[in-house]
Amino acid sequence: MKLTRVCIYPKDVQRITGKSEKASRRLLQKIKDNMGKEQHQFITTDDFANYTGIQNSLVQEYLTE
Repeated sequence: MKLTRVCIYPKDVQRITGKSEKASRRLLQKIKDNMGKEQHQFITTDDFANYTGIQNSLVQEYLTE
């Protein structure tokens, strides 16, 4: 079984959406605010997929090791 990463970072958002790094950081902050997460908490692929409406399987394809 291959383990995949579950956390989303700005570089991943850039690859998935084509947005700039700053716009990607803002989007991740919006997701955190919307979900009531604290600053030290991570955004998961499920969180990102639910917020953006992109299928989780597609999000996983864009994650790199």
